[in-house]
Amino acid sequence: MKNRDYKQFAAGTIQHIYNRGVGKMDIFQAESDFVNFIKRLNLALGSTRMVQVSQGSSLLRIIPLPKEAFTILCYCLMPNHFHFIIRQNTDIPIGKLISKISTSYSMYFNKKYNHVGGIFQDQYKAIVIDSDSYLLWLSGYIHNNPKTAGIVSDLKDYPWSSYLDYTGKRKGILCNQSLILGMMANNRARYTKFVDESYLTIQKRKDIEHLLLD
Repeated sequence: MKNRDYKQFAAGTIQHIYNRGVGKMDIFQAESDFVNFIKRLNLALGSTRMVQVSQGSSLLRIIPLPKEAFTILCYCLMPNHFHFIIRQNTDIPIGKLISKISTSYSMYFNKKYNHVGGIFQDQYKAIVIDSDSYLLWLSGYIHNNPKTAGIVSDLKDYPWSSYLDYTGKRKGILCNQSLILGMMANNRARYTKFVDESYLTIQKRKDIEHLLLD
């Protein structure tokens, strides 16, 4: 796709959002880091009434965006990068959500680890998902990230993605699963099998690498 980095944000579009740590550094170095990132995402989405949470001796304050402005369809947080599939439901651009979360998390990270400067590599990357088949395949690719990277051999052992929600092993509230699961007749076992079968071979990655952001 020629416009792989073109942020064509409009109501109704579905975007694959990706970013990594500067110099490929780990941006999630402890379990609490994953938790704090997801906490910020929930607050920014307005999916929880809590707008202040304890953060050491200080308070985290995030002004939430309108509650229905965005829908998270799929995600995976990896030690040095993250993937999201997000649907923009209004004229508020996805960039506003990502900027709010990234800025707040960077402040948390820098304070915790005595780090100076930005922690993310340049601007986040984004691509419009323009077909159901690509959306379904991409969800499998994203959910397979921990296995592809060799972090786990069984995806059920990795809690920092939406995979456990899609397979029914966890009842998370962050993701709306209806669109992707609907392509599998709302059959979680069928989707689990799809993810297993979509585990990327080296050859397949070469065939579709122009569609990826990392």
